Amino acid sequence: MKRYITQKLSSLSLLFIACFLLLSCEKYLDVKPDQMLAVPESLDDLQAIIDNYPFQITQSDALEVGAGEFVVTDANLASLSSDFHRRMYQWDPYNLFQEGTIASDWARYYTTIYNCNTALEGLAKIERNNLNAAQYDQIKGRALFVRAEKLFHASLVWCMVYDPKNASNTLGMPIRLDTDFNKRSSRASLEDTYKQIIADATLAAQLLVEQTSSPVEPNRCIADALLAKVYLYMADYENAFKYADAALVLNNQLLDYSTLDATKPYPIPQFNKEVIYHCLAGYPQILNTVRAQIVDDLIASYEPNDLRLDLFFIKNADGTYGFRGLYTGTTSLFMGIAADELYLIRAEAAVRLQKTDIAMKDLNALLVTRFKKENGKTTYREIHDMNSDELLTRILLERRKSLIFRGIRWYDLKRLNRDGANIVLKRKVEGKEFILQPNDLRYALPIPNDIIELSDIVQNPR
Repeated sequence: MKRYITQKLSSLSLLFIACFLLLSCEKYLDVKPDQMLAVPESLDDLQAIIDNYPFQITQSDALEVGAGEFVVTDANLASLSSDFHRRMYQWDPYNLFQEGTIASDWARYYTTIYNCNTALEGLAKIERNNLNAAQYDQIKGRALFVRAEKLFHASLVWCMVYDPKNASNTLGMPIRLDTDFNKRSSRASLEDTYKQIIADATLAAQLLVEQTSSPVEPNRCIADALLAKVYLYMADYENAFKYADAALVLNNQLLDYSTLDATKPYPIPQFNKEVIYHCLAGYPQILNTVRAQIVDDLIASYEPNDLRLDLFFIKNADGTYGFRGLYTGTTSLFMGIAADELYLIRAEAAVRLQKTDIAMKDLNALLVTRFKKENGKTTYREIHDMNSDELLTRILLERRKSLIFRGIRWYDLKRLNRDGANIVLKRKVEGKEFILQPNDLRYALPIPNDIIELSDIVQNPR
């Protein structure tokens, strides 16, 4: 992996980073670090901070556990070592914040944001000139992109859905733009949170190079892809279309699923050509292929010649299906952005803007790569002559079928229910039915208790 913290740091700079990471895992925000710790000063030092990939590319698995695409038997649920995942499975908000898992997620997001702020503050003390301009701009662009991306994903976990009608009165995330621990954290509005996300990502797109050699290294394509995803969530379809189109100009490659080997445990290779930005989450026990039984209606939605059925799922001895179609090539969940998602973003935005020809073209371009071939010819039958309502329904179904176990279903449930989709989730545990209603307050997870005690942050209502 290119530049995986290969730049040479001074011993004091390394000490600063190590000590801060230890502090952050304990206190997350509003903790004063030792003032004797040295601050990185050179561009190479700042480059090493922003290239701290383990923190940068790791997301919360909470976006997937509660999304309703699988069920777990009572016996398998009882066997879990994580009470957090057991409660998340049944959408139980009580005491959810006491479990270490979600507290660690908060720490990881805000430690990464702190690192970005450290780099940006360091840059402000260095003069940009003709000799250092390229490195200077890349460091600044990466720091802004990562800060935007982390703030966005954190909002999906801890905030209610973005609704343009009431975003100014909805609780958002703490916005940290510097490293001053004397400032106590408080929650901004969701409107201001998204203004910051967009401002950071937009400037990042202007600063970053078009392409990089590794999908863990932010570039202009990745920044445009993030903006497309953010704007789709905000129901700003003009900008969602604009930025999805811009990203696809830079990378529109799709895998031909007929070339993949379904006999492999994980048939889809890591860092394949579809991956725009590589992010991941751990693979919690509850999502094991035997435990997490994919819901019947999703399995039934795949046509007989659809290769996704064989490549994404493994059939268990009891006839149920577990998911294995991870774009990480391992058991880690893929939580990044791939070209297939961008095609679907552009298609959805297009149909909502009454550009049905573009929407159909994008949907066909994607699906033809997902079906079996016979005698060298695809078995996929292209979509023609659908009206806009029918086409939107099909695009949303294909999002669900293509983007499963990527943390995207939770994102879709929130935005689609905001718009009146009325999707109700139900699970049964020991004979008791648990229900998550559309726009339920439980779509915003409780903030960890330690954060509430250490700051001026307001807890989510329950």
